[in-house]
Amino acid sequence: MLRLSKLTDYAVVVLVRLSEESGIQTSGGIAGATGVPEPTVAKVLKIMTTAGLVLSQRGARGGYRLARPLATISIAEVIIAIDGPIALTACVEHSAMVCDSSSLCPVKGRWDPVNSAIQDALSAISLADMRPSHFFPLPAHHLPESEAPRSSTAFVE
Repeated sequence: MLRLSKLTDYAVVVLVRLSEESGIQTSGGIAGATGVPEPTVAKVLKIMTTAGLVLSQRGARGGYRLARPLATISIAEVIIAIDGPIALTACVEHSAMVCDSSSLCPVKGRWDPVNSAIQDALSAISLADMRPSHFFPLPAHHLPESEAPRSSTAFVE
């Protein structure tokens, strides 16, 4: 199963939250708004600052803000900042993992196209695409029946 780390998931939540308010936000304020523990928010913000996705401001009025618009930050950038290069297996080019069986592997190098396809797909999805649906209301005909607006017309039998 391909699974992202919990810290990557939190990073997406934190970055989306940074886009919801203009100006500088504190790690405590982000934690309160998202439910992510403050030490985790602080860790994510430090990593995102090092990666150049977030700007920090020191001082009494200090805090954090996005370095670029949300629509220009891809999911792939966030994953790479938190977890390192995207590599499905140890034998993928640029993998940080080492494969003990690489000299005997009959599919050595064959995972690269699969890895590239996944990397391309993740690069095509921006953090703006990850915002909650209330930012992009769907027409009623796209809503599940339980969420579609009810008609105010009463039927009398």
